Amino acid sequence: MIILKNIPDIIWDHVMSKSEKIRVAVLYGGRSGEHEVSLVSATNVIQNLDRELFDVVPIGIDKQGSWFLGDDILKKELSKPAVLKLQRETERQLFHPDLIGQSLKQALQHVQPSQLLHASQSGRIFDVVFPVIHGTLCEDGTVQGMLELADLPYVGCGVLASAVGMDKDVSKRLIQNAGIAVPPFFTIKLGQWECNPEHCCDLVNNQLRYPVFVKPANTGSSVGIEKIKSPDLLKNAIEKAFQYDTKVIVEQGIHAIEIEVAVLESRELGADPIVSIPGEIRPTEKHEFYSYTSKYLDENGADLIIPAPVSDDILNQIRETAKQIFMLLDCEGMARVDLFLERETNQIYFNEINTIPGFTQISMYPKLMVASGIPYSELLTHLVRLAMERHARKSKLSREHISS
Repeated sequence: MIILKNIPDIIWDHVMSKSEKIRVAVLYGGRSGEHEVSLVSATNVIQNLDRELFDVVPIGIDKQGSWFLGDDILKKELSKPAVLKLQRETERQLFHPDLIGQSLKQALQHVQPSQLLHASQSGRIFDVVFPVIHGTLCEDGTVQGMLELADLPYVGCGVLASAVGMDKDVSKRLIQNAGIAVPPFFTIKLGQWECNPEHCCDLVNNQLRYPVFVKPANTGSSVGIEKIKSPDLLKNAIEKAFQYDTKVIVEQGIHAIEIEVAVLESRELGADPIVSIPGEIRPTEKHEFYSYTSKYLDENGADLIIPAPVSDDILNQIRETAKQIFMLLDCEGMARVDLFLERETNQIYFNEINTIPGFTQISMYPKLMVASGIPYSELLTHLVRLAMERHARKSKLSREHISS
């Protein structure tokens, strides 16, 4: 069992000594193909945040990029829907893309939605941001960059790790260069494809064995991924993948077990991250791989087996590999590391990393942490505290030239 260390923190103690609670803005929705998944994840985060410590300010982002104040689904006067809904009333609008030249803080100062929760005594509408938006235009570092400019604390990885983690091509190359095995893959950029698609297909056929997986380089939740068993289907699959990104990777399939590991940054500065018990994802017979459908649309699409049914020695190797990957990619806060364990050789391969993993009822990240001794609510509190501590440390850095 993993026990979170109760590390004294002057900043946290000072904040919690006040009568007001920490105000957590939960961002959900977003412009990616994982918009609907985000609504479910955010619902679970809002339901599990400790209300003795936190007030929640839900903020939804629609597919056009406008930001709206949402409703706290736990308020007594509201019905409790199964999932959050985006409110698009004009009086709830907080931010829209035309204001992109201003920081979020500045934009919020100029709007007074009639249903906006009153600001705290400090004048701030919220104290920390919890992004629960999956995929592009958030998990890739874009929202994190805006929050850095606005000087707001936020949960999870910073700009660099978010961007690198989202890009399957770049993350695989970095991990491979560090000596961790990666399945053979080939990267195709849109310009290369448009110039000569037949040549790109020939290169794939010469370098990889079938079956192969065709993947947009910058999506999550298996959006746009197809398993291809023969060369005659390759071109059409690549065309489809380019609907989601301007870069596509084609990866050689391997006969392997799919393993997922939850990793959590320690609050003890400089300490190794907390690594969960590994779990296995086993798609049911009607699904050939862990696709978007098997993850979210089919209630019986996959079995989640915790711990993964392998030897203790292999489990330890998996956990060590996940820890190395988290640290190599300069991750902060949290990440879910997805690995392959080759059946014939027990070779561990890196698949991908998710820096804002799913928080739905069936998502592996919270399930793995719970199985490792960290309850859902305690996990969220830990993440919020990490965000505020990181912001406090960075606030001490000089933005000016310091003469010697």
